[in-house]
Amino acid sequence: MRRLTLLALAAIAVAACGGSSNNNTGSTALKAAWVYVGSSSDAGWTKAHDDARVYVQQQLGSQVVTTFKENVPEGPQASQVIDDLVKDGNKIIFGTSFGFQDQMAAAAKKYPNVYFEMATGFMLDKNLAEFFGAAEDADYLTGMAAGAATKSGKIGFVAPFPIPEVIREINAFTLGAQATHPGATVQVVWTTTWFDPGKEKKAAESLIANGVDVLGQGQDSPATGEAAKAAKIKWAGYDSDQTSFAPDQWLTGTVYHWGPYELGRVKAVMNGSWKSGRTALSTSRHSEARSAPRRRPRSTPRRTRSRRAPSTSSLDR
Repeated sequence: MRRLTLLALAAIAVAACGGSSNNNTGSTALKAAWVYVGSSSDAGWTKAHDDARVYVQQQLGSQVVTTFKENVPEGPQASQVIDDLVKDGNKIIFGTSFGFQDQMAAAAKKYPNVYFEMATGFMLDKNLAEFFGAAEDADYLTGMAAGAATKSGKIGFVAPFPIPEVIREINAFTLGAQATHPGATVQVVWTTTWFDPGKEKKAAESLIANGVDVLGQGQDSPATGEAAKAAKIKWAGYDSDQTSFAPDQWLTGTVYHWGPYELGRVKAVMNGSWKSGRTALSTSRHSEARSAPRRRPRSTPRRTRSRRAPSTSSLDR
């Protein structure tokens, strides 16, 4: 489950921001839209979804026109954005935050000839489907890397909201850390936000002040890595390959590759085979999955190195 954030009503003006990557307005081109809670350049969750949108566009070319709306407030304000996308002729809409679920479900009933895809959630309808990544395996591997890197056995974790999705992530991360460092503990600080680099960095700094020597995160930005860089400690990221923000601190991270799934769903609309349902995307490696560098701590014992995570824990269909 994902995304329960309350933003100011004034943010609705920002919700109108978006873009299209294809100027083809021919009647034969399917129009597909993505609704983002953050910025497509957030280097995390939203970037991963925008990478998928670009992948769909690249694979289908002139057969599709893709559009996105970013920085859309969760809650009632999202309804107007969805209405506008339907009016613009979009036949499939991807909602990429849990906080859009009620509005997506309402739109599915209001527009029975449009297909809606929710990234996380639990509601289904004849034209509303739900999907997410079965991230626990990848989170466990990321935790193994953190456990192998810590000297003190004290690991910090910057987390957004205490909802099932995030709790599963932290549990898997902790079990992985304890597999490579028995007795390791994971201290959690809740930010109550998905994307607020300043708040995320302060949370990371508070964990460092409490004595942790490795950081993990479930946030949308790489701000935790910036705090790790300043403190010269190791860091495991989340959502996207964030190596470039703190290459000497980077260990590994759970990375989502939504492209193949979303491409398949767009194709299904095009050929009339789309069906509702709930899909948990498994951990796998496909040819299109990128691999982020993994930094091996020099102090890692030889017998634990063989149990470390692969370069990046990638989630794909």
